Amino acid sequence: MNDKDGQTDNYYRSLTWRIVLIIVVVSIIPLGLITGTIRYYFQVSYQEKVLDHLKVLIKKHRQNIDTFLTEKLAELKVQAESYTVEQLSDEAFLKERFRILQDAYGRSFVDLGVVDERGIQIAYAGPYKLKEADYSPAQWFKEAIKGSTYISDVFPGLRGSPHFIVAVRQERNGVKWILRATVDFDAFNSLVESIRIGSTGFAFILNRKGEFQTKPRSEIAGSRETYLNFLASPHKGDEVSVVEKESASGEDVLYVMSSLKDGDWVLGFQQSASDAYSALYSARRVATIIFSLGVIGIVVFAVVLSKLVVKRISRADLEKQMMNERVIEAGKLASLGELAAGIAHEINNPVAVMVEEAGWIQDLLEEDDLKQTKNLEEFKQSLAQIRTQGIRCKQITHKLLSFARKTDPRPQDVQVNDLVEEVVSLCQQRARYATIKIALDLDPDLPRVKVSPSEVQQVLMNLINNSLDAIDGRGGSVEVKTRYKDDYVIIDVADNGPGIPEAYLSRIFDPFFTTKPPGKGTGLGLSICYGLITKMGGRISVNSAVEIGTTFHVQIPLKS
Repeated sequence: MNDKDGQTDNYYRSLTWRIVLIIVVVSIIPLGLITGTIRYYFQVSYQEKVLDHLKVLIKKHRQNIDTFLTEKLAELKVQAESYTVEQLSDEAFLKERFRILQDAYGRSFVDLGVVDERGIQIAYAGPYKLKEADYSPAQWFKEAIKGSTYISDVFPGLRGSPHFIVAVRQERNGVKWILRATVDFDAFNSLVESIRIGSTGFAFILNRKGEFQTKPRSEIAGSRETYLNFLASPHKGDEVSVVEKESASGEDVLYVMSSLKDGDWVLGFQQSASDAYSALYSARRVATIIFSLGVIGIVVFAVVLSKLVVKRISRADLEKQMMNERVIEAGKLASLGELAAGIAHEINNPVAVMVEEAGWIQDLLEEDDLKQTKNLEEFKQSLAQIRTQGIRCKQITHKLLSFARKTDPRPQDVQVNDLVEEVVSLCQQRARYATIKIALDLDPDLPRVKVSPSEVQQVLMNLINNSLDAIDGRGGSVEVKTRYKDDYVIIDVADNGPGIPEAYLSRIFDPFFTTKPPGKGTGLGLSICYGLITKMGGRISVNSAVEIGTTFHVQIPLKS
């Protein structure tokens, strides 16, 4: 490979990659923008939908829990206000009240007791033996005796199991007493435990100290710092807060919080972001796969298309280069033709003078003095030969000048047989040197056609020269036949050369296609013939068989 070929390869390689880059950039940037925009808005919309759902869920359960606690406290308050401490201190009466409560609320109430202002439970109805229990040290008692109603945190207490107290304080005649009830922890806990979403989402309740008031999912319960910060902030009312923070394990976690029991408790919900947004992440993975496949497809398409385009460009450049070379060669041939015409013109005059002088010498030989010359007959034969050859030279130069004239595309009324004879006469000399016989079979009744004679001559010259080239060196014959059929004048140029392989027949009229050895043919002759005959409204076709011969059929319409 020389430097020029290397530079050409580098140019086409560089052009290929530039086209690939342009296609990829022009295709992928809009695709990326569209995908990114859709992904962004879908992500924002989906996250808002998830968070709104969690907020609604927390609000709904906060209302349920508030209703549960308010309902229990209200019922206890009704009992305390409806009956005197003396009545409620009667255990039989208290047990009856307790039974009625259980009938109304199931097992939400675990027990019922009356506590005097010293903290001593003076009456008790329930499964435990807690009569005379001293609650004076208990925090719930200290808080309950101060206000009218009280709901404690969950604590183990004297019974050693989690529970919380609902208490109503009453005062009569300056004596304070408390009607307290234990709320079933499992019933209360079920209100919160039912909030389960996905594999990691769960709800729970914390008091102000950060202590769980329900059973948390200890295996995934996270830091309580976020909830304590929420409790430490001013009372939020009905507001539901959503925070997304990274956990100790490095995983993003959603925290949804709302206050309960006048801000003493917080109802919390936590779920890992990957679980909460699992559908979103799945959609993102699918979108990423589709985008990646799209990018791969674009790159593959760009590479394939670029190679095809560059291949076409390379072929067009090669054809252009070949065409330029042919134009240069054509220019040289034209110059050579003009030179030959000039030479023929210059030779024509001396030859004419020579012929005239030979005639004049022959006239002189007819005079009486010269008739007695010993070599008179030889002189006459030589002069006749000089005249004959001189006339032949004139005919050749006339034909050469005629053919060298510029092609005139204007149609004229012509007899095709005359054109055939004229072209064949020009080719006869070459045919004799190649021991090829050119035979004519011309229809004497052939009608005249209106075509450009120079273009028909060029077609015939190309076809006859091709036949001579095909059988050059091996001897043979070329037959030119004219006939008339179906408003067409038909010219057949047949030779008994080696023939054309069938695989080449479909390409025989393509520009630059040639079956001749390199340097022997341009591949333009038949293409030019095809163009000229087609322009006349005619047709040109070929029949060929290997080792039998080739016949070209030229059909010229009467009305071109």
